[in-house]
Amino acid sequence: MLELMDTRQGTENQHSYSNGNTLPYTGFPFGMNFFVPQTKHTNGSWFFHPRDRVFQGFRLTHQPSPWMGDFSHLLLTPLSGAFQNADIYHYQSSYRPESAIFQPHYLQITQARYQIKNELVPTTYGAILRSNYRDSNLPGLSLHLPGKGEISLDSNKKQISGYVSNFAGCEDPNFKMYFIMTFNHPIDQEHTGFFQGDNPFTPALSASGEDQHFLIRFLLNQEEPLETRLATSFISSNQAEWNLNQELSPFSFDTLQKQAADAWEYYLNKIEVKNQDFSAVKTFYHCMYRMFLFPQKFYEINQQGEPIHYDTTSKRVKTGVLYTNNGFWDTFRTVYPLYSLLIPDEYEEMLRGFLNSYRETGFLPKWLSPDERGLMPGTLIDAVIADASQKGIARDIIPELFEAMVKTASTVSSKPTYGRQGIEDYDTYGYIPSNHHESVNHTLDYAYSDFCISRVAKELGNKEMEQMFEKRAYNYLNIFHEETGFMRAKDKQGRVEEPFNCFSWGQDYAEGSAWQSSFAVFHDFAGLINAYGGNKPFREKLVQLCNQEPIFETKGYGFEIHEMSEMAAIDFGQVAISNQPSFHLPYLFTYAGDPASSQVLLKQLMTQLFTSSPTGYPGDEDNGSMSGWFIFNSMGFYPVCPGTGEYVIGIPIFDSITIHLPNDKKIEISTKFNQPQFSFVHQVTVNNATYNKLTLEHDLLIKGCTIDFQLGIVPPNKDYAETDLPYSLSTDSAASEYKSNV
Repeated sequence: MLELMDTRQGTENQHSYSNGNTLPYTGFPFGMNFFVPQTKHTNGSWFFHPRDRVFQGFRLTHQPSPWMGDFSHLLLTPLSGAFQNADIYHYQSSYRPESAIFQPHYLQITQARYQIKNELVPTTYGAILRSNYRDSNLPGLSLHLPGKGEISLDSNKKQISGYVSNFAGCEDPNFKMYFIMTFNHPIDQEHTGFFQGDNPFTPALSASGEDQHFLIRFLLNQEEPLETRLATSFISSNQAEWNLNQELSPFSFDTLQKQAADAWEYYLNKIEVKNQDFSAVKTFYHCMYRMFLFPQKFYEINQQGEPIHYDTTSKRVKTGVLYTNNGFWDTFRTVYPLYSLLIPDEYEEMLRGFLNSYRETGFLPKWLSPDERGLMPGTLIDAVIADASQKGIARDIIPELFEAMVKTASTVSSKPTYGRQGIEDYDTYGYIPSNHHESVNHTLDYAYSDFCISRVAKELGNKEMEQMFEKRAYNYLNIFHEETGFMRAKDKQGRVEEPFNCFSWGQDYAEGSAWQSSFAVFHDFAGLINAYGGNKPFREKLVQLCNQEPIFETKGYGFEIHEMSEMAAIDFGQVAISNQPSFHLPYLFTYAGDPASSQVLLKQLMTQLFTSSPTGYPGDEDNGSMSGWFIFNSMGFYPVCPGTGEYVIGIPIFDSITIHLPNDKKIEISTKFNQPQFSFVHQVTVNNATYNKLTLEHDLLIKGCTIDFQLGIVPPNKDYAETDLPYSLSTDSAASEYKSNV
């Protein structure tokens, strides 16, 4: 599949509108570094655009999202000829985007100005850049180190080394990334050096300071292209050199290219899809590629073969694994449930890394980049841990992770970036009062996290903690406003603000209005339906959610944020599938016994809003979360409530799917009558037996099975028993006795 892929999916973006807000990363799966062609440095986080015809250099980047920013980035630009200053604008060259190759394992760009053909292949800790120069006039490389930087050259070894220090946020104000580069041609010392401010070019073998632009020139043998081997480390210069010697030095360009291709094929081949419409297949595999980029490894292997990492909190090197660039508010919904099916070993290692984050900070992480940034509501790593616990992943560390969940849920942090915000008020009132920002989302996320904690407690046989957190899981009812049918913010006296505008974004709600935020009761939709007065009024609310104009009011922000614009653009009512809070909304009809309405909505969302093009997503992709949404739903099932071990059945859009499980078993899914006009599931057969339930259990899937969908043009006339419906806490007989105490 690699030869069909173009990593520019979802990369046509600007600050005010997102078609994915992705970057065309070339790197190893979960690699420590990624590489992106930079097209416009003055655009800040939007430094690449697929329609720009300018190439400024290869950017080594760790940017997980434009809203998070980059850290430890540098720019490497092949060039030739003389220059008068260090301005990137004066170095840039045009290139032909339609002729360039953007693949997960390989980049190829020819600079029209210099007629240099560049090819880049990544490794986990670095890359090899092969540059074929036609012009022999001062051939070289520009190395731009934004922020603080230092560089030194060893002409005998044909290498340079140094560090760069730049970040959008970090616990360590002196956080550095060390780098080393070696070359296969001698360095031209006479013409190597740097520009300092407005001063003329200074020949030099070293430089340090702010915003360094260093020019390295070479004595090229025209018969052999320049090969630059680059490795980095967050540990030390010596570790960077070790990474270079282990990963890059022993291997040819072609060997490294094959290694990178094999690494990607290993992950991409875990699911095989076939379809008459091949464009949907391309979209699927582009989404698969996005699934295996984040979180990134933040650890390295030392000379003793042990994993080590830099702890930015204590500012010391520690043993063990660590991962970064992950926001759990986004990724708990789809990324980790998919990992539980496809790559449980990697999932386990990530959990060990997150546990190390807890050991070093005292709190479970919420948004790592490179360390805790403390963004978005809730502590939704709880769902990642609970889902792993339910599925038998990382059993040996679940007890300590459980302790971490409880501590993070109950400890007031001296820093607002760590732990739960407003936890003392939550304990006092059973909800987060309206004097806290985004109080509705915090309350709902805490109630769901409490459910997740209770599930892990149950797995560990801790009855007391199970019951205590199960009671707290009903706290969502404390902010349900029966008259309007929305979750409403309350002050400490229990009063809601009037007048109320259900279209008003922000303030009490995170990146949405009451419409997008009032249904985040993943663990107890039966309880929410009961609060509405039954299936009929609940379904009427859902119909109203979908069948209205996508209007919004900017009150909480004071201006139009891009999520508002994206919801208004897609014409699916208030179902803002462009953002994570709406991911599960199509499935709410199923919880009300009306799966047909879920199915037709899901099919329209998948087929109309996702492509493999630069405008391929309806909103921010966010570290695999939106890709995971498409992957799950296109296969016909979705993890609405991580932590329960079940997937709710939707509607597939492929003729056949084979999921290769890590235990050498297979899930084989087939779809009969897979045509555009067939928008409903007429019948499901599992292992050749008629299947009436509306969910699939993880235990069933992981053993391998066959699932056959027969689609229909009109919805089937079916009634569903309570036992056929997805899990809800209120209908769990073991839990119901505690509900009355809320």
